[in-house]
Amino acid sequence: MENRDSHIIALRGETIGSIDANTSHDEIFQNRTLRPILKTQNDLFIAVFINYAVKQKNVFFSLSPEKKMAYIENVIQRDIKFRNSLKGIIIGLFTVEEYNDYIQNSSNLNKRMMNMLIERLKNQVLLLENDNLQHKAVI
Repeated sequence: MENRDSHIIALRGETIGSIDANTSHDEIFQNRTLRPILKTQNDLFIAVFINYAVKQKNVFFSLSPEKKMAYIENVIQRDIKFRNSLKGIIIGLFTVEEYNDYIQNSSNLNKRMMNMLIERLKNQVLLLENDNLQHKAVI
């Protein structure tokens, strides 16, 4: 497992965010593990979300920017299968040690993961629109 873990850590890159003596265990996990994974997997998250939106009859793409924000949040919080798929994309880049840490407090860490992912997608709504135009042209 050492080989896999070292490759995963090298792929993800450095810690994102500050860590000091007062940083909570969950925040350390967030900055060392979750943020780098979300950054690494960003393009995949966008592709997965666009695919989801297309399969939902393209409703997302006709919404106003404010409603797109609500749609992103609503879908990730309420569609259990979709949320589990997104969690799998993140957990798949955990080291074994990180996974063991994660299962000790998975409920709270799942909330952090999904909130961070929701914010990441909301911040890229324009990119989601542009990618969809290219995606439609391919279909």
